[in-house]
Amino acid sequence: MLLVFDAGNTNIVLGVYDGPKLLVDWRLSTTPQKTADEYGIQIINLFEKSNINHREVDAVIVSSVVPNIMYSLEHSIRKYFKVEPIIVGPGIKTGINIKYDNPKEVGADRIVNAVAAHDIYKRSTIIIDFGTATTFCAVGKNGDYYGGAITPGLRISSEALFERAAKLPRIELVKPSSVICKNTVQSMQAGIIYGYAGQVDYIVSKMKQEMERLGEEEPLVVATGGLAKLIASETTSINTINPFLTLEGLRIIYEKNR
Repeated sequence: MLLVFDAGNTNIVLGVYDGPKLLVDWRLSTTPQKTADEYGIQIINLFEKSNINHREVDAVIVSSVVPNIMYSLEHSIRKYFKVEPIIVGPGIKTGINIKYDNPKEVGADRIVNAVAAHDIYKRSTIIIDFGTATTFCAVGKNGDYYGGAITPGLRISSEALFERAAKLPRIELVKPSSVICKNTVQSMQAGIIYGYAGQVDYIVSKMKQEMERLGEEEPLVVATGGLAKLIASETTSINTINPFLTLEGLRIIYEKNR
């Protein structure tokens, strides 16, 4: 079995694969203060709760955008799973041609998503990953990673309002029924969620224009990440939601590097 880790700024998403089949997925909070043993015991407990034998894991691959958790995470994997993890980074085979000015600057999660989209959809794609930050990535039909845009995530936007405006409360990210709201909480929810949907549609429209100039076909717009469903229902540009895009990308990269 293959264990995959997608370590983001807010959450670590894990998946267990038996061949191409995703058996189970879990989500942990990203905590830089955790030791290797704390991560290891927590992950082993997840296996036990799901009635999966962790000793059957014979390979692990990790994508991370949080450098200061990697020491504990890597040592945890070696100690509790007895395998050397593959770390997504320079030197890893991806099948993607990165067109960034400095390819080393591209986040591992963006590369993994691009690999998955190229392999699964086999056409030009725009990938929107709704995480701590929201990333927009343009991938050509032949596997060219052109680049993209990065914006503050929904939770960052919400927290900024709470922290910087004295009379505005911390709010739950749920969609109000109207954009003309009659109380402060719903007014903030409307501004953040509907405003964010408009931002997504505008950025996608600009990316489509630029991809057309690069000779690409009309791209498929794929959304992933924890808040994808919340925003996708209010946009006109998102074609499909793939909640396991990053996990699938990790499995595909493992197959290329096994």
